Amino acid sequence: MTGLAPLFGLLAGTASIANTVPYIRDTLRGATRPHRGTWLIWAALAFVVCVSQHAEGASWSLVMAVTQAVLTVVVFLLAVGHGEGGMRTIELVLLAIAAAGVAGWVVTDDPFVATSCVISADFIAAAMMVPKTYRDPDSETLSSFAVASVAGALGALAVDAPDPALLLYPVYFCAVNAAIALLIRRRRAVAVSTQPS
Repeated sequence: MTGLAPLFGLLAGTASIANTVPYIRDTLRGATRPHRGTWLIWAALAFVVCVSQHAEGASWSLVMAVTQAVLTVVVFLLAVGHGEGGMRTIELVLLAIAAAGVAGWVVTDDPFVATSCVISADFIAAAMMVPKTYRDPDSETLSSFAVASVAGALGALAVDAPDPALLLYPVYFCAVNAAIALLIRRRRAVAVSTQPS
């Protein structure tokens, strides 16, 4: 696996760019309306993941994490002017969970703690999108979540050794994005099937 880690890492970074380009395009066109609070949380969490994964010894698998962190900030900045929603109590709680993860990491000197807290907060942030996506599946860009899932899988393959602390985030990232993509696809199919002929 070590010989292929650089290739998978670069492919994961490329897929991260590829999943964000259509999302940015659709946001600027007004077709996609990112939730501001969710993207702020995701931006903060992405940087915690980068730091904790680096501390855990990640190398090529960091390419996806760093690329996602930078691009998530770009989407958040676009969401400020083109998105919906804001910072409610739940978003503040999620940021507190991420901060607790960092504090736990500092106290225990265990990056796995920080990554676990990030995943918990990220999962709740993703779940916050579900009602909007369920009601209006066209308010999200399907291809972005599908390709992000591929980026997560490639990021997992870029891990040099089967270390659970390094595999945890990319495997989660793959799964959560696949679930969101499937939700969007299914809801769009239902909307099409219920339209009058």
